[in-house]
Amino acid sequence: MVLGDSLSAGYGVRLNQSWPSLLDKKIQKQDLGFTVVNAGISGDTTSGGLYRLPKLLSQHQPKLVILELGGNDGLRGMSLKKVVRKNLDQMIRMIRSSGASVLLVGVELPPNYGKNYTENFKKIFDDLAQEYQLILINGSIQEMTEMGLMQSDGIHPNKGGHELVAKEVWIKLQPLLLKLSAS
Repeated sequence: MVLGDSLSAGYGVRLNQSWPSLLDKKIQKQDLGFTVVNAGISGDTTSGGLYRLPKLLSQHQPKLVILELGGNDGLRGMSLKKVVRKNLDQMIRMIRSSGASVLLVGVELPPNYGKNYTENFKKIFDDLAQEYQLILINGSIQEMTEMGLMQSDGIHPNKGGHELVAKEVWIKLQPLLLKLSAS
């Protein structure tokens, strides 16, 4: 299951071009016995994800959750400790207590939010990955922009950007799926 925001929901591209859909195609092609449930909602925040998570866990009973939230919190200037980190921490603990594994996607903010805020925001994901010994997937908005893989808003990936995200996530996801299918 992918718990995310507009990046996961495929904002600005067709649903079948979103990185969760591309991952599902790879999983089906390799006949790994898993299906991707895309629980991405455009505009979602860590608070929204935390609110939705219990029902999603109960309804889908995932073996693994790819957690991709926080960007909208950052864009709104939410408190890093009191909101973003706290909510992500609670979601990680909730996912793990359900028996599912967590793959954490490090979210990056555009540079116009200032060096201090953007670095501290990024550090949340690094710290949580280290604290919970999670696999962390980091990307770079700057690199994707330079490669022409972003939509004109500079925040959302275009079709090629989704292909790159799927490729980066797959590198970390495939070994986890193989491990889960063996157990």
